[in-house]
Amino acid sequence: MFKYDRFQQEAIDHINNGHSVIVSAPTGAGKTAIAEHVIDTCINNNTGVIYTAPIKALSNQKFRDFQNRLGDNIGILTGDISLNPEAPVLIMTTEIFRNKILDDQESLKKYRWIIFDEVHYLDNEERGTVWEESLIFLPSHMNLLALSATIPNIKQIAEWIESIHNKPVQTVVETERPVPLHFLFQCQNQVVDSLSALKNIKGLPELPYKFHRQNPRTGYGLNKIGPLIKHIREREGFPCIYFVFGRRRAEDLAKDLCRFDLLPKDDCGKITALYEELCRKFDLTRERSAQEMSDLVKKGIAFHHAGMLPTLKEVIERLFTSRLLKVIFTTETFALGINMPSRSVVFDDLRKFYGRYVRNLKTRDFYQMAGRAGRRGIDTEGFVYCRINPAKLSYNDINRVIYGGPEEVHSQLNTSYATILNLYEKYRDDLYKVYPLSLHYFQCRKEEQKEALRLIEAKLNLLKDNDYIKNGELTPKGQFAKTVYGYELLLSELYERDVLEQLDEFGLGIMAAAAVFEPRKNQQMLNLSKSARRIRAACEEIYARIKQLEISRRIYPLSKEPYFHLSGSIESWLRGTSFEKTLLLTDTDEGEIVRYFRMSVQILREIGDSEVASPLLKEKIRETARVINRDIIDAEKQLRET
Repeated sequence: MFKYDRFQQEAIDHINNGHSVIVSAPTGAGKTAIAEHVIDTCINNNTGVIYTAPIKALSNQKFRDFQNRLGDNIGILTGDISLNPEAPVLIMTTEIFRNKILDDQESLKKYRWIIFDEVHYLDNEERGTVWEESLIFLPSHMNLLALSATIPNIKQIAEWIESIHNKPVQTVVETERPVPLHFLFQCQNQVVDSLSALKNIKGLPELPYKFHRQNPRTGYGLNKIGPLIKHIREREGFPCIYFVFGRRRAEDLAKDLCRFDLLPKDDCGKITALYEELCRKFDLTRERSAQEMSDLVKKGIAFHHAGMLPTLKEVIERLFTSRLLKVIFTTETFALGINMPSRSVVFDDLRKFYGRYVRNLKTRDFYQMAGRAGRRGIDTEGFVYCRINPAKLSYNDINRVIYGGPEEVHSQLNTSYATILNLYEKYRDDLYKVYPLSLHYFQCRKEEQKEALRLIEAKLNLLKDNDYIKNGELTPKGQFAKTVYGYELLLSELYERDVLEQLDEFGLGIMAAAAVFEPRKNQQMLNLSKSARRIRAACEEIYARIKQLEISRRIYPLSKEPYFHLSGSIESWLRGTSFEKTLLLTDTDEGEIVRYFRMSVQILREIGDSEVASPLLKEKIRETARVINRDIIDAEKQLRET
């Protein structure tokens, strides 16, 4: 019989007693076993359970993992995927769950449990609001299991949920990892196995970064990757996940390491055969990126990041789980719940870009990634290597990142226009009474509470003054806006002016891609067709007015601006052009194109789901979404094939 760890058994006992539970435990400690117990219990009791994940890639992986155990009892709903959506066990993104609570709570009646994976995402600046709203409006008949990386204020989060739902929420805390971590450091091309030994390396300052003078000639120039990988190989540290905070650097490091052959001769044949088989399965044999990756794979090396084709990323993940792949260079999303443990983890840097500026890694983020080292039941310890550039980091900086203790989770509440419209429809002006239920109100000082209320009031008044609400009721424009989270004002103004009605399938595709696209720094906009220029002119006029309205009312952040960088690509794709030729019309990475085309399909479907959209618009929307959602863009196809 399987024996649970202390914290797993404690959580399961609370669940069996009918209590909601929040679990805080290190990455790799075994939190998934608790979720599996909830799922098995619900199936045995003929009740439903929802499992939410922060990103679609994790939702897809959980679907595949659970499908092996649950068969037809599992379904998935992510906006661009809908497979078996009436299943008793339903995987979905947290956004979809939040939308269902506000728009279609009746559909949740059969579900008795909700599992929030990575609930510390409450602290995410861009998307934390979604988690907070999901917890505020959680249906009274549902219990919750929230799984989190280590957070010190877990009891505060539980007390907040108890205060708004009037039922107990148990907390379970585990601080120990089943596989301990051993920290090593590469600095000035030396590899040392302790922080005290690192302190003695010449050239490493003790004071924090901002206080010591920097020598631009020190750092990575003296930190060669070859000796580090040689050290890891000699200590039998493969497989190894190498975390990099930049896509191009992940690729460059992988190609630089290609001069080494990390595979025994027998394994080279095995991994080549497996890679070719997977490429055939996922229809990648003619893809240039898959062909280029082949040279790396034959050496036991690969890279993995959001700019790659989703199918190629899945092939690399499968190679890694086969244990034939020795080193994978990847960005941090690889650490987000994806079950890919290794023996060693390397940090290319202990600094990263956080929204507006580069700063030292948060301790919580560090351990989210470091926790991939050490495979339970296989390794007695995991090895974590930190590459140190003394021009950027001091001894005190490094000590704080590793031993400073994880940061508390703080509310990032920023209620959307769609949420305000949905709440107004239910509560009218009493919607202001909802704010005191928020984590933001629970955690913040009076000045911050006043500002949050002012912001909600400013948004509501903007909606009232611009005919989204009239005489205490949502107008057709307001009904339209409440369904298109994140793009409400732009799309609703286009709807009211009959611009959407007049667009053909190509125009609708251009508009949807512009609404969702976010260009990288210095990205080029290539030549636009006549049709794209007309749509751009209409959108820019509308957006200029929206921006002026928001600035005058001190509403922040501003509504997202439309960007037309993908116009040529999506027009080409809608004409049936191959993906390879479509790529030539933009400087956007191929994986990003897939992601933005899928997001375009999702926003088109949200427009089509609006009750006030005309039958003609709904029909054009369906056809546009169908034509975009073919071949490599079809996310359901990828899941069906696996």
